[in-house]
Amino acid sequence: MAHFADHGRRRCRWVNGPLVVGAGPSGLAVGACLKEHGVPSVILERSNCIASLWQSRAYDRLKLHLPKQFCQLPKLPFPQDFPEYPSKNQFVDYLESYAAQFQLTPRFDETVVSAKHDNTCGMWRVRTCVGRRGSRGRRSQVEYICQWLVVATGENAECVVPEMEGREEFGRQVMHASDYRSGEAYRGRQVLVVGCGNSAMEVCLDLCHHNAFPTMVVHVLPRETLGRSTFELAVSLMKWLPVKVVDKVILIASWMILGNIEKYGLRRPSLGPLELKNTQGKTPVLDIGALQKIKTGEIKVVPGIKRLLHGRAKLVDGRILDGTEFFNEDGFPRQAFPDGWKGGSGLYAVGFTRRGLSGASMDAVKIAEDIGRVWKEETRQAKHITACHRRCTSQN
Repeated sequence: MAHFADHGRRRCRWVNGPLVVGAGPSGLAVGACLKEHGVPSVILERSNCIASLWQSRAYDRLKLHLPKQFCQLPKLPFPQDFPEYPSKNQFVDYLESYAAQFQLTPRFDETVVSAKHDNTCGMWRVRTCVGRRGSRGRRSQVEYICQWLVVATGENAECVVPEMEGREEFGRQVMHASDYRSGEAYRGRQVLVVGCGNSAMEVCLDLCHHNAFPTMVVHVLPRETLGRSTFELAVSLMKWLPVKVVDKVILIASWMILGNIEKYGLRRPSLGPLELKNTQGKTPVLDIGALQKIKTGEIKVVPGIKRLLHGRAKLVDGRILDGTEFFNEDGFPRQAFPDGWKGGSGLYAVGFTRRGLSGASMDAVKIAEDIGRVWKEETRQAKHITACHRRCTSQN
């Protein structure tokens, strides 16, 4: 909660509790867990809705790639009538219900522009702009002062488009997967998909379903093994076996189910899927039907792009186709999982584990417990901010 006072053109607000940046699954999970510990919080969101990535930047056919029990947020399971792999709309409905259940009311259309720790008073100063991005008119500014800052902007908040030589002369539409909705607009057209992760595989599959002709620039695992989710099977095995052994079991089962996929241009990395995820954060692809399209030639697989030409792409094999100290330069915590959730001076990060929604939930629980302990031990901080007061007023 926060009260504010006008100070020139910038309003100043004292936050009686943590300030959470981001109202996606990670931010909502932290807010709910904090409430369970009796700790109030303020959640800021730069868009006009919760889970904007899911609502505004996801393709139509998107479903959770893991079974729902591995994707539910703390304190509230999915409805029993939801399928094992909920759709995008079902997941958004779940998040809306989650926010309502815990009475979470984010401040929408408010973008953080800077965050700095004030060593004089031991508080965070977080400056924001209020108002929808890109809208006309002057946007007001707010400065929040808080003891704890939780960064919950997520791993995929910003679009990453690789630099490709010749893009200026390509002369054709280039778009990020977050702008893709459906293959309907690409019927009968050739489409080059750069990447071979879950999104790329699913986009290629969707393009095939709409009679387009995708070519994919290129670890594929079956979504289910022995009648169970491959992820669920791996989690069970890791209770008794080391990661490298589980990797071998999963790869053998994968080979038995999928066959030799290298002959289709899908080369396996030297590390196993689980070790690769743990060490580099790269997620193995869980096949939902795209592999069969690759085997039949409906989806073509090619090596990397050397450069773009006018309306064409030159591949690396010569063929032509018609970055605070807490975070590193890529925006991720420097400390690897499971230690990347807590920084210094009351700074936290949630949702950067590279382990999806289950990792974000684990972070949220740890952060709420850590802040909750301090909250119970200390008296409220309203009288402690004299050094950085600037006529801010506090709110319970």
